[in-house]
Parts: sequence; structure tokens; C-alpha cells
Amino acid sequence: MSALADPNAARDHARAMAGTTVEAMPVLPPRADDLPEGVCPDDLVWEETIAGGGYASRVLARGARLRLIDLRGDACASLNLFNAAMPGERLNVADTLKVQWNAYLSAGSVLLSDMGRVLASIEADDAETHDAFCGPSTAASNTRRYGDGRNSGEHPSARDRLLLGAAKHGLGARDVHPCINLFKGVRIAADGTVEPELGPFAAGRSLILRAEMDVIAVIANCPHVLDARPWSVTPLRVTAWRGPIAAQDDPIRNATPERQRAFLNTEDLHRR
Repeated sequence: MSALADPNAARDHARAMAGTTVEAMPVLPPRADDLPEGVCPDDLVWEETIAGGGYASRVLARGARLRLIDLRGDACASLNLFNAAMPGERLNVADTLKVQWNAYLSAGSVLLSDMGRVLASIEADDAETHDAFCGPSTAASNTRRYGDGRNSGEHPSARDRLLLGAAKHGLGARDVHPCINLFKGVRIAADGTVEPELGPFAAGRSLILRAEMDVIAVIANCPHVLDARPWSVTPLRVTAWRGPIAAQDDPIRNATPERQRAFLNTEDLHRR
């Protein structure tokens, strides 16, 4: 390595690494050999694997599908969503649960903004183990658990990773709001006790979101804040492709009066 102190040697070494691939990295141009039936490979817009402790963010157009796969059964996808055209509008976890009269997200659930609009819908879900109560881990919680919660250390927190992802889109600390945690679950017992469902689970569980407006999606893959094990989090695969917007007879849209109203609010935004 001392040879790399020479700038010319360092340049040659760097160029020799061209074309090297690792598991956790964006794939450019995006490609995938397991797209759902009927999805054209030309519509693929994002393919990336997020390492444990990593993060990613992307602007997705209305109608895009975002598929998350827990590759080895121990990922934790902390998700923030923003209206890409007006990022002051963002995911409101409390309203998402309250308006739908359901504390547990699954296929058919919608993710609501703080303005009563639908940011995204859960189109498919074979995990059914998610958390809308606990929010992300923080530098303080990770320091207590692992001894070091610095963003630059070995045990970065989900909140700090979400901050980095949001910063790519000009957003700051005050914009990083309570998230939902996908692939790690929490149930609330009758007496109010929080009961974590943290796995590890079977490898390959997946979830597909449909963007109902242009959104900024920010994802951190860090251990759940209640995970008492030594640091443990495995890679998360992210794939996105262009797709049609929700039709008038869409079953998610029409499942309840509350969802119908939220979709009307969303469509009103696009009439302007």
C-alpha cells in the first residue's frame, strides 16, 4: 500500500479496479432477471443492493413500483417518503394508521402524507412483518447498545443514514420525520406492551410499493432500534420500474371510503 503514496501509482491502481463489482452497489445501467411478468426490462429505473448499515435514495415517478427484497432474512428497511414536487409534504405515520383504522401495514395499505394524500400503496407483501411505532435507531440508542453510534463508525444509526439520504435532495435534519420499518415487526399487546418481531426470518421476503405521486424515497438499512442482539443486519435489494398509475377501479383505492378520499385528494394535486 505504500506504493499508493505515489499519485501515479494510485491512479493506475484505481483505474485497474474499473469494472469491479461487489454485492452492495448500484447496478448501472439497471438490469434484473427476475422482474414480474409483464414488466418490460426497458422500464427498469433502479437496481441496487444496500449493505447492512447503508442507505440509498431516489426520485420515483408516479406509477413507479418499488420492490424491496430482504435477501437473507435480517434486513431492516427504514423508509421515509416525500412529495418530490413539494418535499414539505411527507409521510405521516400517525395518520397512515389512524385514517385506515389499522395499526399494522400489509398488502393493500396506503402510506399517507400529512396533507391527506396517498404517497404510495403497498401493492404486494409476503413479509407482513413491519413496524409503524418505533421509528429509526439514533446515534444515542446505538451508542448505548453498541458502544459507538457515530455515523462514521461501525454502528451507524438509521436516523443518521436517513439524514444522509435526505441531504442528497436538499433536505435537512428537520425534514427527517418518523419512518416506518419494513421487514421488522412490532405488535402492541392488550396491556400496551411492545412485542418486537425481529427475526431473523426466511430469506427472500419481499414487498412492492406503488408510487401514487412523484416521490422521494429514502431508505436506511440498519438494525431495528429494539434489536438487542449484537449488530446484525443483512443486505437489502431495491428494484424499481415504471408502471401505470392506479385506475379508477383499483382495488386498493376502493377498499374503504377513507382510501377513496385520500386518492381523490391526490388526484386533485395533479389537476393543478
